[in-house]
Amino acid sequence: MLIAETGPVAERLRVREIDDDEGQRLVRIVRRGSGSVVTWRRAQMVLLSAQGMDVPAIAKVAFTSEDRVRDVIRNFNADGFGSLYPRYNGGRPPKFTLAQRREIKKIAKARPSDYDLPFSTWSLAKLAEFLVAEGVVDDISHEGLRVLLREEGVTFQRLKTWKTSKDPRYAEKKARVEYLYAIADREVTPQAGDPKVIFCVDLCRPRDYADVLALRACS
Repeated sequence: MLIAETGPVAERLRVREIDDDEGQRLVRIVRRGSGSVVTWRRAQMVLLSAQGMDVPAIAKVAFTSEDRVRDVIRNFNADGFGSLYPRYNGGRPPKFTLAQRREIKKIAKARPSDYDLPFSTWSLAKLAEFLVAEGVVDDISHEGLRVLLREEGVTFQRLKTWKTSKDPRYAEKKARVEYLYAIADREVTPQAGDPKVIFCVDLCRPRDYADVLALRACS
């Protein structure tokens, strides 16, 4: 009888044994859902590993790579809770470039299904997690995301409701409008036939009497 020899089986990577206090601390971070998205995501991975979930399954839940999950678990095993927190220079929150802000706005105004995500509407938590997972930003807090969206003219209410156009040329027209905005923002060079002057007309009525006076002055 022949017995085939095999090499040693690699031990499945999982988080070190954690005590009750550490477990409760992880649960509080995950349930609170505020502050750094990076911290929340890392705590989620560690907690899932402590509950017995393997690396491939955690990667699917967290929308990230298996290598990233392994790094988080190994770092936690070595450095504990200190490894969950992002390291900013001087402790200041990150500032986002114009390109990052435009990408965040673009994603926020799109449907999650456009990115093959298994839910129909964004929440601040889901959007922030997706932005970090996709590498759009290194980290962003929920409140920081809310402020950024407000500055870009995207309200949280607009993330909850959707109106679908029945126009068969909707995608074509939308792309054209975004291209014109890019020309206005000097992000692209106008081509032959492109307009030299672009007017943006808001169909909403004036918000107050001061707006009425401003419109009359312009006219």
